[in-house]
Amino acid sequence: MRLARRSGSTSPMHDAPPAADTLTGEKEPLSAGLKQRHLTMLGLGGVIGAGLFVGSGAGIAVAGPGIIVSYLIAGALAMLVMRMLGEMSSAMPASGAFSVHAERALGRWAGFTVGWLYWFLLVVVLAVEATGAAQIANGWVPSVPQWGWVLIFMVVFTAANLAAVKNFGEFEFWFATLKVGAIVLFLGLSLLAIFGVLPDTSAVGLSNLTGQGGFLPHGWSGVVSGVLAVVFAFGGLEVVTIAAAESDDPARAVGRAVRSAVWRILFFYVGSMLVIVTLLPWSSMQPGKSPYVAVLDHIGVPGAGQIMNIVVFVALLSALNANLYGSSRMVFSLAERGEAPRSLLKVSGGGVPRRAVLASVAFGFASVILNLKWPDSIFHYLLNAVGAVLLFVWGLIAASQLRLRRRIEREMPDRLTLRMWGFPYLTWVALAAMGAVLVLMLTDEGARPQLMWSAAATGAVLLVAGLRELRLRRNPR
Repeated sequence: MRLARRSGSTSPMHDAPPAADTLTGEKEPLSAGLKQRHLTMLGLGGVIGAGLFVGSGAGIAVAGPGIIVSYLIAGALAMLVMRMLGEMSSAMPASGAFSVHAERALGRWAGFTVGWLYWFLLVVVLAVEATGAAQIANGWVPSVPQWGWVLIFMVVFTAANLAAVKNFGEFEFWFATLKVGAIVLFLGLSLLAIFGVLPDTSAVGLSNLTGQGGFLPHGWSGVVSGVLAVVFAFGGLEVVTIAAAESDDPARAVGRAVRSAVWRILFFYVGSMLVIVTLLPWSSMQPGKSPYVAVLDHIGVPGAGQIMNIVVFVALLSALNANLYGSSRMVFSLAERGEAPRSLLKVSGGGVPRRAVLASVAFGFASVILNLKWPDSIFHYLLNAVGAVLLFVWGLIAASQLRLRRRIEREMPDRLTLRMWGFPYLTWVALAAMGAVLVLMLTDEGARPQLMWSAAATGAVLLVAGLRELRLRRNPR
């Protein structure tokens, strides 16, 4: 039964029907405007962002060549989470994805908590990404102030997301294509340089991997610090499971997107780190400086800095677009389940939850004022507040998968078209790994404030969830 659009509607907006029963796999009352190519490229490009192109330098600085192992560990954790998401979303596609799954598995408090935490994470990060893109654009066109660029980006992407979901899909398809193409080209040029095929280059051998302290110059503690530095770069993979609900065949689409993305993402990340630390001494890397630019400069690519600026700019706009989409669908799903104002359930004739989009983008527009008054300090505190939220969300995803897998096997085994590897053992391994990262954050001076702020934000949401639960039990609907 298709609930995507109401034919013959004369009103530009209509009320969405009650939330679909995700255990029966019924579709959401949103437009099925996303194609398989959109989801596939979203799965591939969704986690390729500034964290990889720029932030990886900090990981190399603390782990040396051992950053390869750090990325393998962090990537393996992300792959396990993505597989869990794929299993649940292919069996029970919903616009709220893991928030719906958490509610089904653990109760209303869990769906409320993970949904609002993820929404909070996305709206803060999209404002920060708009600011990052504005800083680059301001360098190109200084006559337009930074706050002006933020305003331009927010207007353009808000308009695109209000018009039709296919606009989001097309933006993300081409953004992801550019990012994937840039990494493939980078890997190709780097391999040619490693083997001395490029002009004015000679084979480098393994000297940079084994010299200057060896493969693990800071021992395994460096690898652990590297994991802490890079694990959050894998955030963003969750959006593909949210988007799958707006495709013609959600169960099949999310399964294919997850299968195609998992190994390729790991290849891009680990492959990039391998060629970087093979070509250049790890000690030459500086936190905050892109190792990709350093490699391109070493190879002799003219204008390497500007080329990477363009790639990072595209990556930031892509993340902004994806986070706006994901946050709007998450708050729409919360409204469907009575966990957010029901006024957000208005859906346009084209199947777009416009009020949910506007509610999610509001903070992005507020960031225009923040950029005007406090261009540096305010976002430092905001990023601290969401620094560890991703791990809390991943933890609830894993806990939900542990509970739901048995239920799906019992009630609708035919929907288990994509299965979590090594269930339940690898799910428990993933949970243990997340706990270990949180402990590491607690013992690391630089990461501790992020954990504390994020824990405070999570505690506040849990408190609200608990109070709502008590009120609902006293006055059941």
